[in-house]
Amino acid sequence: MENPYLALARVRAALRALDLRPTRGMGQNFLVDPAALDTIVAAAELTPDDTVVEVGPGLGVLTWELLGRAHRVVAVELDRRLAARLREEFAQSPNLSVVQADILNVAPEQLLDDHRPPTTDHRPPTEDRGWKIEDGKPSIPDPRSPIPDPRSPIPGAPYKLVANLPYAITSAVLRHFLEAGHKPSLMVVLVQWEVAKRITARPGDLSVLAHSVQVYAEPEIVARVPAASFFPMPAVDSAVLRLRVRPRPAVDADDVQALMRVIKAGFLHARKKLSNALPSGLASIGASYEKGYVIAALEAAGVDSNRRAETLTLEEWARVYRKLAGS
Repeated sequence: MENPYLALARVRAALRALDLRPTRGMGQNFLVDPAALDTIVAAAELTPDDTVVEVGPGLGVLTWELLGRAHRVVAVELDRRLAARLREEFAQSPNLSVVQADILNVAPEQLLDDHRPPTTDHRPPTEDRGWKIEDGKPSIPDPRSPIPDPRSPIPGAPYKLVANLPYAITSAVLRHFLEAGHKPSLMVVLVQWEVAKRITARPGDLSVLAHSVQVYAEPEIVARVPAASFFPMPAVDSAVLRLRVRPRPAVDADDVQALMRVIKAGFLHARKKLSNALPSGLASIGASYEKGYVIAALEAAGVDSNRRAETLTLEEWARVYRKLAGS
């Protein structure tokens, strides 16, 4: 069956019915390209056991695909009108939870725990309920024995993030999930083409954004998506970006957030050599070191102080961080 939410006429009609005029600030560009949609879904490598979080479901074009492939979908929509419409459109989908919220204000673990779909447990009473079999018949369980809640999530159970992210909050959403206590195992997101290139950059062209993502995940661009794939058409092309989340950070650091603060300090004056950029950058965030101490830390870490921030690898930044900390 073809996805009914791809039809441009239907998108226009839905927007008129909601009296909704898509705005650039809200990132309301609706996907109407079946090829791009297929690429996103394929990149997510979905299985019938997957739990998926979708951010910014809009009118439901991606939601429709996810529901047919995953065990459970939690769709988080900021716009009240769109959230209400999604609930109506997918009222017969018990494996969907529509949450009207700002995703940046909801921790992933809270989101997955608070919005569990109700289920009915049809297991025989002899399975996992404290019953004992005596003479072929179940005996009454000890009333003190806890009865497992079939809806209870497995602590740290895996989930995936699949989304057409609003451009304005792309970086914030990526950090929100990558820095969370309960991270997704895989992320497949539609982002601006230039942002995808920055995230996947290699040494020599790195940025704070690249480091903040690559420390937690291995990013790759799956495909380029032309601006004409959306309604209304944005000013730039997009990319399907896949991030395979690492089981642990890519580098050895006792505090990844402290490491990132050092990296950000180095990039505050990115055009300058590290001998000047890093001391002044650290001072600007309240970490005042003598310039000589910073240069010595760079040299002890095996980093030439005449280099610029964008040329350093994550491992080099980690060494600099450890030397600054005196280890």
